[in-house]
Amino acid sequence: MFTHLHVHTEFSLLDGMCRIRDIVCRAKELGMTALAITDHGNMYGALKFYKECKAQGIKPIIGCEVYVAPGSRLDKAAADKNHRHLVLLAKNKTGYQNLLKLVSIANTEGYYYKPRVDKEILAKYREGLIALSACPSGEVPRFILENRLDDARKAAAWYRDNFNGEFYFEIQRHPMPEFDRINGALVRISKELNIPLVATGDVHYPRKEDATIHDLLLCIGTSTTVQDSSRMRMQADSFYLKTEAEMAELYRDLPEALANTNKIADACDLTLEFGRLHLPQIDRPSGFSSFQYLTNLCQEALPKYYANPSDAVKDRLAYELDVIDKTQFADYFLVVWDIIRFVKERGIYYGVRGSAAASIVLRCLGITEVDPLEYSLVFERFLNIERKEMPDIDMDFQDDRREEVIEYVSEKYGIDHVAQIITFGTLGARAAIRDVGRALGMNLPDVDRVARLVPFGPHMTLETALEENSELRDAVGNDGTVQRLVSTAQQVSGLSRHASTHAAGVVISKEPLALHAPLQRLNRESAAGGKVELVMTQYTMEDIALIGLLKMDFLGLANLTILSRAQEIIRERTGIPLDVHKLPLDDKKTFALLSAGETMGVFQLEGVGMRRYIRDLKPTHFTDIAAMVALYRPGPMEQIPRFIRSKHGDEPITYPHPALEPILRETYGVIVYQEQVLFIAQKFSGFSLGQADILRKAMGKKNAEVMQKQKKNFIAGAVKNGYTEDMAEQIFALIEPFAGYAFNKAHAVSYALIAYQTAYLKANYPVEYMAAFMATQRDDAEKVAVAAAEARRLGIELLSPDINASEVNFTIEENDKGSAIRFGLATVKNVGEQAVAPLVEERHKNGAYRSIEDFCRRAEASVLNRRVLESLIKAGAFDSLGDRGTLLHNVGRLLDFAARELRIRQSGQGTLFDLFGGVAEVPSAPLEMETMAVPQKEQLIWEKELLGVYVSAHPFCQFVNKIGRDTTALCGEISEELDGQLVTIAGLVASARTSQTRDGKTFATVELEDLNGRTEVVAWPRLYEQTKDFWQEGKVLLIEGKVSFRGDRGSIHADAVQVYQPNAETETVEAGQMVRIKPQGTNFHQGRGDFSSRPPAPPKVQSKPATPPQPKIESAPVVAMETKVQEKETPRQMSRRMLISLTQSDNVEADLKVFNRLMDVLAVYPGPESLTLQITCPDKMYHLRLPQVKITCNDALLEEVESILGEGCARFENNGH
Repeated sequence: MFTHLHVHTEFSLLDGMCRIRDIVCRAKELGMTALAITDHGNMYGALKFYKECKAQGIKPIIGCEVYVAPGSRLDKAAADKNHRHLVLLAKNKTGYQNLLKLVSIANTEGYYYKPRVDKEILAKYREGLIALSACPSGEVPRFILENRLDDARKAAAWYRDNFNGEFYFEIQRHPMPEFDRINGALVRISKELNIPLVATGDVHYPRKEDATIHDLLLCIGTSTTVQDSSRMRMQADSFYLKTEAEMAELYRDLPEALANTNKIADACDLTLEFGRLHLPQIDRPSGFSSFQYLTNLCQEALPKYYANPSDAVKDRLAYELDVIDKTQFADYFLVVWDIIRFVKERGIYYGVRGSAAASIVLRCLGITEVDPLEYSLVFERFLNIERKEMPDIDMDFQDDRREEVIEYVSEKYGIDHVAQIITFGTLGARAAIRDVGRALGMNLPDVDRVARLVPFGPHMTLETALEENSELRDAVGNDGTVQRLVSTAQQVSGLSRHASTHAAGVVISKEPLALHAPLQRLNRESAAGGKVELVMTQYTMEDIALIGLLKMDFLGLANLTILSRAQEIIRERTGIPLDVHKLPLDDKKTFALLSAGETMGVFQLEGVGMRRYIRDLKPTHFTDIAAMVALYRPGPMEQIPRFIRSKHGDEPITYPHPALEPILRETYGVIVYQEQVLFIAQKFSGFSLGQADILRKAMGKKNAEVMQKQKKNFIAGAVKNGYTEDMAEQIFALIEPFAGYAFNKAHAVSYALIAYQTAYLKANYPVEYMAAFMATQRDDAEKVAVAAAEARRLGIELLSPDINASEVNFTIEENDKGSAIRFGLATVKNVGEQAVAPLVEERHKNGAYRSIEDFCRRAEASVLNRRVLESLIKAGAFDSLGDRGTLLHNVGRLLDFAARELRIRQSGQGTLFDLFGGVAEVPSAPLEMETMAVPQKEQLIWEKELLGVYVSAHPFCQFVNKIGRDTTALCGEISEELDGQLVTIAGLVASARTSQTRDGKTFATVELEDLNGRTEVVAWPRLYEQTKDFWQEGKVLLIEGKVSFRGDRGSIHADAVQVYQPNAETETVEAGQMVRIKPQGTNFHQGRGDFSSRPPAPPKVQSKPATPPQPKIESAPVVAMETKVQEKETPRQMSRRMLISLTQSDNVEADLKVFNRLMDVLAVYPGPESLTLQITCPDKMYHLRLPQVKITCNDALLEEVESILGEGCARFENNGH
C-alpha cells in the first residue's frame, strides 16, 4: 500500500484546493488506509481533517509544511525573507504537542512575511516528529539547485542527526526539469549519508482535471490573471492525489521510496482526546471546592433577588446547582461571575445573550437581570444533563470598552492562557464570481453585473442563485462567457479564502494554550494606549469546544455604549443618577413611542419592516417586545400578521388542542419560542425538558434518521398520556417546522430588555439619547445622517462644528430655541481625535480663540496640517473667525503664519509675559488674506461630504414636517424587504443622468435625497418624455413608483412625479402637476384634484345598497395609476390591501361581465382596506387603484375572488412599505 504524506488542503489558503471531506473521500475511494495533512505554515484544518478521517475509517497523519528561517527566527532583515520548507509529521501525542508549539512559535515570534521556525527550536521540539525534505523550496533541494552540494550535505546531515534518523528525502516526480536535478542528487546523497527516501506527490488538488481550476485559484491568491506570463504557476497538471498504481509506475525504480510511505504511516499513531474539560479556576476561599463556593455565593445572594423565596424558587436553585455539579461546570460559572464582577466595578455596560438568562444561578450571581421564573424560561435549553454540552454564557459589552475586559482576563489567567478565536472567510457566491472574473482577465463592470444577479441571503450558493434568479439563468444560458464565469466560480465557491478574528470569540485555558491549540499573533492597541501581545487560536470555535477548552463570546455592542453615554449625559445635565437596570417596564411614553413606530436608534426595532410591524402591533407590555424580537426573522415573520390581529381581537385566538392553551396563551396561539416547543413535547409525550431539547435540536438539524427515532418516541409517549396517535401525529407535524426556526425566548427577553431601555431613554430623554447615539456612531456617516434626520424630526436643532464651541465629540447646547446638538470637531471627515483634542484643551485652558491669527499662534503645529485645516474650514468650524471661502483660499498662508509663530515662540521671543507678567504679545506681521466668496450651494456640498449631512441649511428642511403625511417611505428606508411594493417618496434630486435604452429612447436615473438618506429613481422613456424638466439637480420631487431590487442594488421605477411644494397654510400639496405614465392612445396629463380626464364613472351596483359606491367598467382605456384627491390627508396607518390580477381577452363583453361579477363580490366585504387591480393588456401591464372601493381583507373574500378568476389571481399584501 502507498500513503500520501504531503497534502495541501484548502487551508493552504488560495494554494491548496482540497476540501477536507473531498480529499478524504477520494483517498477512501482509492482504497488508501492513511492520509496526511501538511498545510503551509499552519494547522487550521488539523482537527477537521482528524475527525473526517476517523469518520471515513482512514488513519489521520497530522503534519505541517513549516517555513525555516535562514538564520534565527528572530532576525527580520531583508535577507531573512529567504525561508526554506520542511515537512513535519506527528508520530504520537508528544509529537503533536511539539508540532503545536513549533507552529505557535513560528506564527508569533518568528513571523516575517511567513511564519518561521529555526533550527534552535527544531532541535528543542523534535521529539515525536518525523521530518521530510519538502518540495524544491526545501533547504536541501534549494542548495542542490544552486549547485551548493556541500551545503546540501551539511544541511541534510543536521536534519538526520537532530531528528534521530527520522529524516527522509522526498522524491517528487513531476514533468519539470528541476525535479530531475533534485531527485538525482538526493538519491546520491542518500547513499552517502544513509538518509532514506520517500515518495510524495505534493498534492494540491484531488483530481488531475482540477489543475486548470487550481491554476485560477493561484491567480486569485496572487492577484494576477491567467494571461500574466510572469505569474506564479505550477508548470504541470500532476499535483493531484494519484492512485497507488500511478505512484508504483512513477517509482518503479525506487521501490524503497514507496515502501517508506507505509513505514512512516505505521510509525504515526496519534490519538486525540476529545471531551475532557480544561477549565480555568479562580481563587477560592480556603477549604471550599469550586462547587461549594458557587453554592455559597448563590445562597447568600438569593434573598437579594427573591425577598421571600418560595419553595418553587428554592427548588429551582437546588435543581440547577445539582445539574451544574453533575456536569462539572462550576468553574465555568465562577469564571463568568469573576468577569462580571470586574465589569461592574469598572462601570462597563454589559448584557447576556442566548439561553443563559434561563438560569436562576446566573441571576443570583448578578450575571443576568432577567428573572427566569417570571418569563417561564427553560434551564434545560441552557444546560442539560442529557445533552452533555458545555453551555454558552455569551456576553455583550459596550464596544468602546470590550478591550478592557479582554485585558483583564489576560492579566488574571496569564497572557499565554487567553486567546481570541480564528474564523475563516470563504469564497462566497458573489465573491467567487468577482475573483474568478478578475483572474480570467474579464471586463470588471461586466463581471460585477453578473455578481449582482446573485441574491443576498445567508449561505447563498451559486446553485441556489441559479434556481432563484431567472435573469441569472438566462445570462448563463445565452452567453458563453457568462456560462464559463459562473461554472468556474462554482468550482471554487466555498473554499477558505482568508483567516480573520472571530468578532466575539475568546478562549481561556487552565494550562498554557499552546499545549492544546496552535496560535498566531494578533497585535492590537490596548485600552491604555499600548500594544497588547494577544494571540488567536488556529482552531475555530467548534474545534475549541471539541478539545474541552472554555470558549466565550465577548461581543462589543454599540447600543450598550449608547446607553452608557446617554446615562452619563443625563446625569451631567439633570443630576439624576438614572440606572437603566431599574427602569419601570410599564412606561407610557415608551410604549407610545413604540406604537408610533418612532424606533430609529432603538435596539433591534429600527428596520423599516420592523417599524411597520411594531406600529401595527402597538405593544402594551414588555412581552410584546420580546415576541416581536423573536418573530422578526425569516420563517417566523409569516406569523406576525396573525399575532397582531389576534392581539387586537381582529382574529379569534385558536389553539391546535385545548391542552396547548396555557403554553400558547401569552403569544395569542402562535408558536413563537423554542421553549414553547419544549413545553408542548413535555405536555403531550411526557418527555423531560432535557429530552424535549434533544428533540428540538434534531428537528432543527433535519437529521432524518434521528428525527424518525424521536417521532416514534414522541407518538408513543403521547399515546401513553391518553392522546390518539392521529392527534400526536398532528402535533408533531405542527411543532416540527417551528423547532427549526422558533427563537430562544431567553435570548429574546434579554435583547428585548435592551430594546426597551433604549426606547425608554429616547422617549423620556430624546436630546440626550440622540446626542449619545450620534457620538457613538460618529465614524459611520450613514448612521449619523439618519440620526440627524431623526433629531430634526424630533425638533432638535443641529449646530455646525465650531472651533470656539465644539468639543471633540457631539455635545448638547442650550440656546433660545431650546436644546441643540453640536457637531464635535472630530466628527469632521479627515479629522481625527488626536488632531483636535489639543485644540479643545488649549481653548479650555486659555479661553476662546479671538481671531484666526490668535488660533494660528496657539494651535499645536504638530497636529495642524493642510488636510485637517481644510476639512475644518469647509465644515464651518471657523465660521466664527472668518469667511469660509476666504479662509480656505488662504490655507497656505495660515499654515505659514502658524509655522512662523511657532519659530518665534521657540526662539523665546513669543511674549512679554516673562519680563512683566503681562499678556501683551510681541507684535508680528499682520496676516493678509485674499478674499474669495463661495456660493452657499458649494458650502452645503462640503458639509454633506465632511459631516455626512447638511447642517447650516438643507433644501429639503422646509418639508420635513409634511413628508410623513404625503409619503409612505423615506429615501433611506428603501430596502430589499420592499421589493415589488408601491411607495410614495419625496426628496431632493442630488444627482441626475440620462441614458438610452436599446432602441434609443432616453430615460433618466437620479439620486433622490431626503434628510434620511438616498435612493435611486428611474424615469423610463414614457414618463421622462412628459417630464424632462423635472429630473434636474436641485428639484424637489414627489414620486410614486415600485421598488425594484437586482441583487443588492435597489431603485424605484417611477410611475408618477410632481414638483413637491406643500402649502404650509392649507396643508395640501398643490403647485406641481402629478404627471403619470400616459397610456398609449390617450391624452393624459393631470394634476391632483383634476378629474376631467378619468374614464367615465361606472354606475353603482344596485343589488346591495349597504355597500360603498362601486365602479362599473365600460369600454374605456385603463389608466395606469389613479389620481389623488386634493384634500387634507390623515396620517397614514399601515394596513393591508388586495391585489387582483386580470388579463384582457379578445372578448370585451365577457371581460366586462367578469369585472362586474367581481365588483358584486367586493361589495359584500366593506371595510377600511384598499384595492389595486393589475390588468395585463397586449401592450403593457397597468395598475389601477380604486380609492373609492374599500374592503375587508379576509380569507372568505379571497376564496370568492379566486372562484371567479382562478387560483393565484389575487393576494393580500401590506400597504405602503
